[in-house]
Amino acid sequence: MKYLLLIYGNQEKWASIPAEEFPAEIAKQDAWNVKYKETGELLGAYGLADAAMAKLVRRADGQPAVTDGPYLETKEYIASFYLLDCESQQRAEEIAADMPWTDKDPVELWPVLHEAPGNDL
Repeated sequence: MKYLLLIYGNQEKWASIPAEEFPAEIAKQDAWNVKYKETGELLGAYGLADAAMAKLVRRADGQPAVTDGPYLETKEYIASFYLLDCESQQRAEEIAADMPWTDKDPVELWPVLHEAPGNDL
């Protein structure tokens, strides 16, 4: 079964990490990514741009209408997401708990219930 992991943050949070420590913190996440990519359980890891770059796209009268986003007014926003393919929720929970910084900030774990038929493109 597939699971989605979500990490939240904001520029204030990233800026609170001392510059000299930032490369080591990124290396921890890269090591986690490699570890679970090699087991075949991590299908993808994606970091998102700052919320100031997010857009809302609608269609009005058949024409696209693009405005600044994100959709929700929130202090923190989705910073990264990961797609896992695990044999059980317990295994997904173990992998999520192994993610760097879970001792400081929680990681959301969402079971993926349905998959679009076009995903095998």
